[in-house]
Amino acid sequence: MHDTLPLLEKTIFPAIHRARLDTLQVNLGYKCNQSCVHCHVNAGPHRTEMMDDATLALIPQVLAARGLGTLDLTGGAPELHEGFRELVRVARAQGVRVIDRCNLTILFEPEQDGLAEFLAAQQVDIVASMPCYQAENVDKQRGDGVFDLSIAALQKLNQLGYGQADSGLTLNLVYNPQGASLPPNQQTLQADYKRELFQHFGIVFNELFALTNMPIQRFGSTLVSKGTFDAYMDLLKSSFQQQNLPGVMCRNTVSVDWQGWLSDCDFNQQLGLPLGTTGLRRHLRDLLKISLDAQPIRVAGHCFGCTAGQGSSCGGALEH
Repeated sequence: MHDTLPLLEKTIFPAIHRARLDTLQVNLGYKCNQSCVHCHVNAGPHRTEMMDDATLALIPQVLAARGLGTLDLTGGAPELHEGFRELVRVARAQGVRVIDRCNLTILFEPEQDGLAEFLAAQQVDIVASMPCYQAENVDKQRGDGVFDLSIAALQKLNQLGYGQADSGLTLNLVYNPQGASLPPNQQTLQADYKRELFQHFGIVFNELFALTNMPIQRFGSTLVSKGTFDAYMDLLKSSFQQQNLPGVMCRNTVSVDWQGWLSDCDFNQQLGLPLGTTGLRRHLRDLLKISLDAQPIRVAGHCFGCTAGQGSSCGGALEH
């Protein structure tokens, strides 16, 4: 796989600083039951990296020490970690909002019986990957049969109350473009998703998040192989919007890898870029003692992906 970091390190992206830290985004491991073309983590069934028990035990301590309101769990498929459910229980008992970045098909994997019911009982917010409302496009990006399983998973979640009005159970979907283009307008696309998924499958959900594909890992390597990396970067740079800077996710979120090392965002983590601009590595345990508020953020060329067009973050478009 092509290394895209040397192509991204030299950048004209403006300097930015953190606001108040509110969200701990934790990658529990790279093992996944899918291998998606756009995946910036290069996750898949063959990956073995998983967070150890000692690092996992630090998470509730850091949430309390820093007074954080949100725990955002990702992977791979975070649910494949043996400690996933207990971590969710502990965080929820602390009054912390928990987000599960779920690929939907995980609900039907062996040894995941009762997962959907557990998430509902704990009132976990679900952010679910759904790159299209048409089977052909989903299966092309994520594998044969993924669309049908995803639909079944969404219907199951709806039956438990997810996405239903006044249920308190939040179900948001995630869209990624099929290739080297910016996402369409999020509000317009959300209306299309809601219409098509309800008309054909009776599915309801709260919001659609339209995310820009980042030129790193599997997707970035594909761009290099096709000779389109520079053209995609030109698209991101030419679409830069200054007004998106205050809303980028790295200003109130810190990313934790499966070993506990900190980065300014999930994308920096996958590029091996440590937190901040000093080059010193910081660990999750350091957050028991230090604050990250007002600290400088490490930027590189891929940051244009978060500020291009309507903007892109873990919570979807920045410009609604």
